[in-house]
Amino acid sequence: MTFPRSVPPGPDPRIPAPVPALSLRGLAKRFGSKIAVDGICLEVPAGSFYGMVGPNGAGKTTTLSMATGLLRPEFGTALVHGVDVWQHPLAAKKLMGVMADGVRLFDRLSGEQLVSYAGLLRGMDKDVVASRVKELLAALDLSGDAGTLVVDYSAGMTKKIALASALIHAPRLLVLDEPFESVDPVSAANIHGILDRYVASGGTVIVSSHVMDMVERMCDHVAVVAAGRVLAAGTVDEVRSGASLEDRFVQLVGGRGHTEGLEWLSTF
Repeated sequence: MTFPRSVPPGPDPRIPAPVPALSLRGLAKRFGSKIAVDGICLEVPAGSFYGMVGPNGAGKTTTLSMATGLLRPEFGTALVHGVDVWQHPLAAKKLMGVMADGVRLFDRLSGEQLVSYAGLLRGMDKDVVASRVKELLAALDLSGDAGTLVVDYSAGMTKKIALASALIHAPRLLVLDEPFESVDPVSAANIHGILDRYVASGGTVIVSSHVMDMVERMCDHVAVVAAGRVLAAGTVDEVRSGASLEDRFVQLVGGRGHTEGLEWLSTF
């Protein structure tokens, strides 16, 4: 006597599929004759800690700039929690906190003034802004430099004050381009702790980085980008396929240089 094999139930059609925190559909950008981003499609699940890795010139910054409303794409769309960034920019930007790489801050303000300005610009209540600024500066070890002009900050301090400005309005999606560059290890650990708590509470973080080990330890999802295209995307375990993320990255991207012919380095 045989029994019918049980089949696991599929998704319930009555329950809508979860909306991604960020959905990129065919984003493309050209600078002169150079194609910087070549039709990137990517979905970032809500509540994920998502890493975007790639070599210099891969198109990471251009992609994130188009995704967050800083740079208009030639083709494609970007949706933040279902809101089109370019059709409804104000509604989309209310959902995001952005720390862009290379974008100059209002550095003739003090650190406290800069973060306060970011909150007031979002329409937040003045008392709420003051309370949050105090907490953010303390968490990022900037309380002692609250009155110092940002132009006099070190590179690492500038990164931290930019992060505070991105966090002040408690966004649902946080997009950070090279957030740990020039940041000391202690500050990096503090930032990592803040971001972990943010994700644990339901927020979504996207970070771009060159540091594979950091992305592997910190992120649960990752996309490998090169020449303006996504070469692999998914959970960290899926992408690395049993290898380290760095080894898998080199396999996907290629271009490892040859070290032969440098015998003269040992002539000392």
